[in-house]
Amino acid sequence: MKKVFLTFSFILFTFVSIAQEKEFLQVTTVESVVPGGLGRSRMITHKPDGSMDEIKLENFFSLAGINFGNIRLNDKIIADKIADLSREGWTLEHITPGVYGADKSTGIFITRYLFMRIKQ
Repeated sequence: MKKVFLTFSFILFTFVSIAQEKEFLQVTTVESVVPGGLGRSRMITHKPDGSMDEIKLENFFSLAGINFGNIRLNDKIIADKIADLSREGWTLEHITPGVYGADKSTGIFITRYLFMRIKQ
């Protein structure tokens, strides 16, 4: 009888786990590599309800060249966003990086972060 109960409990738990509806959230960062600080960098969050948030990021270059302060600031903004989403129950499921270079001196880094959680 105990084995039947344990088996039934396992099947029920598995069914409930599979049946739970999931929701997804995507964060996209676009970091510009344009000399002179002329590029535009953003973090865009696409929420499950269809709304979007946009946060300004700093460009990799300033007038003096590559700006490591800007890179550190962007890293902090992105890490803070991931930490906030984690506290809200989101799990980072997948990261997709990409690079586009228009020529030898300009381009973008794009990264997509896909988060998932059980729908509440």
